[in-house]
Amino acid sequence: MSHDSEHATRPAPGHDACLANTHDVFNQPSPLENYNLYEHDIALQEAVAREGAGYAHDDLNQFGTWAGKAETIELGFQANANKPTFRTHDRYGHRIDEVSFHPAYHELMRVALENGLHSSPWANPGPGAHVARAAKYYLHTQVEAAHGCPVTMTFAALPTLRQQPDLAREWEPRILTSAYDGRNVPDREKRAVTLGMAMTEKQGGSDVRANTTQACPIGREGPGQAYELVGHKWFVSAPMSDAFLVLAQTASGLSCFLMPRWRPDGSKNPWQVQQLKNKMGNVANASSEVELRGALAWMVGDEGRGVRTIIDMVAMTRFDCMIGSSAGMRQAFAQASHHCRHRSAFGARLSDQPLMQNVLADLALESEAAMTYALRIARALDHADNEHERLLARLATPLGKYWICKRTANHAYEAMECIGGSGVMEDCIMPRLFRESPVNAIWEGSGNVQCLDTLRAIQKQPETLDAFFTEAAEAKGADHRFDQFLAQLQNDFADISDFQYRARNLVDRLALAMQASLLLRHSDKHLADAFCATRLQNNGGQNYGNLPTGTNPAAIIKRATPVVG
Repeated sequence: MSHDSEHATRPAPGHDACLANTHDVFNQPSPLENYNLYEHDIALQEAVAREGAGYAHDDLNQFGTWAGKAETIELGFQANANKPTFRTHDRYGHRIDEVSFHPAYHELMRVALENGLHSSPWANPGPGAHVARAAKYYLHTQVEAAHGCPVTMTFAALPTLRQQPDLAREWEPRILTSAYDGRNVPDREKRAVTLGMAMTEKQGGSDVRANTTQACPIGREGPGQAYELVGHKWFVSAPMSDAFLVLAQTASGLSCFLMPRWRPDGSKNPWQVQQLKNKMGNVANASSEVELRGALAWMVGDEGRGVRTIIDMVAMTRFDCMIGSSAGMRQAFAQASHHCRHRSAFGARLSDQPLMQNVLADLALESEAAMTYALRIARALDHADNEHERLLARLATPLGKYWICKRTANHAYEAMECIGGSGVMEDCIMPRLFRESPVNAIWEGSGNVQCLDTLRAIQKQPETLDAFFTEAAEAKGADHRFDQFLAQLQNDFADISDFQYRARNLVDRLALAMQASLLLRHSDKHLADAFCATRLQNNGGQNYGNLPTGTNPAAIIKRATPVVG
């Protein structure tokens, strides 16, 4: 039936039935759902093949179908609409420290762990293992980001735990198991466990060397031995984890410990949750404040070397922050471009209007550059036995964590503005993406911490900077703007007299140089050209929508937009 004939069947004005038929709903996009997130992401497919995980294409394609289903997307909404709740005691008066979650949260955790997002590179190491896992995590996090916290911490904990082989032998088989068990029962009753970490205290924040929690030996002292921990932790994310890596002071200084929720005899370990944090974002995940009242724990690694012991875990969590923020950008762009492709204003589709094209193309640049960077670091992790890759990962991880995570908040806001008023409504995913956007920038070391860590790496291991510039220089000759930018950047490292004061400027430009190099070597020529024109030649700190004349926004948008409906 034609649109005109529909109107012809309506009652005449003034008829009572007209009161229920005020208007047709038109010029509104359908929801972005029931599509394959992997199949509609050309840049991701290219990166997976290029970085060594082409063998995972079919698995990722299948996972992309799951991630785009309407019922899967609804899981993310339900997990956030129903915050976790906390009970200190059961009805008989027993201390239980139980965090309860909506079934949607548990379903998301089940899918994540059954797909090995917490363990696959450790369970099945080899070329492409980190890349394949990063790509799948990138798809998964677009559904819902907050539950990724316990997934990431479990993934990141194993390299640190392996520094204490006796403890690793006991815990590793259950960490590597691709299964989920969310029950609040002793870990010995489970075949699959999750791990968290507890470092931050009120007085120190990122300065963990200021921690005051004390570790007292029960008998013998040293690595692998039992201690009791007394103190407090201001941020313990995912308090329902089965065990935690904790930093506490001994006579020899700050040391690392593995603290389980339950004692070996099945009794409750005396670490007690005081309250859950009331967060603006990351709502589906529980974060808490905790008191340690003689909690049993075992030392991991050398006494007094706790920061060095746990640094592998910190590096891996920072890597996952890159993936998570990149995923947030991808989902934000997908939502904005889908809306603009199906919405008209002032006589034309939004996606066909020059100014909107400029904004959308700029958002697409940011998204692809972030994902491309993250998957390149995944390849470096897959080849950590190669000196160049190891050095590159050491420097590029804090760099990427700083830059990608910091760029996400404004990206989310701009995508929300593309959608307009309906993008602010809570039944749209955009408010959640916006609230989630600052989290990765602040957690696991804020921006200044990442910049200082980057400088620390350069000062302690100057060869890390050499490896970085060697990698970036692979694109020399492809674009004169890039060549000039890289040369000036290298020159600016000659004088380090005020290194710390200039840290953000230097780190910004290092990140841009690497992203430009990767895009020039591997991406669509129109996208790489526009990236150099805006990020290297013009002021990259301008608002989105500043692509200069001569770039090709239509080609960039076409490459990145999921064609659904």
